[in-house]
Amino acid sequence: MFATTPYEDITYENRNGAAWITINRPKVYNAFRGKTIEELIHAFLTAASDKSVGVVVLTGSGDKAFCTGGDQSNHDGDYDGRGVVGLPIDELQSAIRDIPKPVIAAVNGFAIGGGHVLATICDMTIAADTAKMGQVGPKVGSVDAGWGTAYLARIVGEKKAREIWYMCKRYTAQEMMDMGLVNKVVPAAELVAEVTSWCDTIMEHSPTAMALAKRSFNCDSESIRGISMMGLNAVKMYYDTEESQEGVNAFNEKRKPNFRQF
Repeated sequence: MFATTPYEDITYENRNGAAWITINRPKVYNAFRGKTIEELIHAFLTAASDKSVGVVVLTGSGDKAFCTGGDQSNHDGDYDGRGVVGLPIDELQSAIRDIPKPVIAAVNGFAIGGGHVLATICDMTIAADTAKMGQVGPKVGSVDAGWGTAYLARIVGEKKAREIWYMCKRYTAQEMMDMGLVNKVVPAAELVAEVTSWCDTIMEHSPTAMALAKRSFNCDSESIRGISMMGLNAVKMYYDTEESQEGVNAFNEKRKPNFRQF
């Protein structure tokens, strides 16, 4: 796993103690494949062990997308890597939660599907006013039955979380801030400066106090990790069905899926 440097799918930069991790696949709206997840895990673990790093920023390359989830062109019952569903997504989600440093999602564009889940898991989220967020799983034969559902409900409430998953609508950054999923919305041109300002403030604080605060926050929702693992194994079985495959095929063929035939 650690033989992935120099990175191909992401970039990593230490900016005055803030580790900026950028998904660098703009041609596919920063969708992730197996290699992307492996590199992200490595980058988060690198930041975790670097004493000069006090805060981590996760963002996407370009101005179109933060992350749009799993690359459907690499999805044929399984994705193209290791793990239960061909992506060690559970390890990445755990890394974001377990690193003893605050993680800020800098949402610069679309945060859809698995990208929306990543923004949800991050400690804080700052979004450009041009950002769009939401779920797409049930439209393409997928679901994140764990952090993406149960933890989302902790943040936005049961009714809104169910709406997000059942309706698969896209929400503006302001709408997501009104729900409590975004901490601040700024003009797109000011996103990097605003995130940098937050990072600079965090770097002035006690790293041990920040780590303890994060651990204590996580304690309250730690049971969701078990729900997530159960859900991931259920999703693996779902991916093996013709119903799920219909969603993937329809997406790649640019047509509406016909799930009701199953």
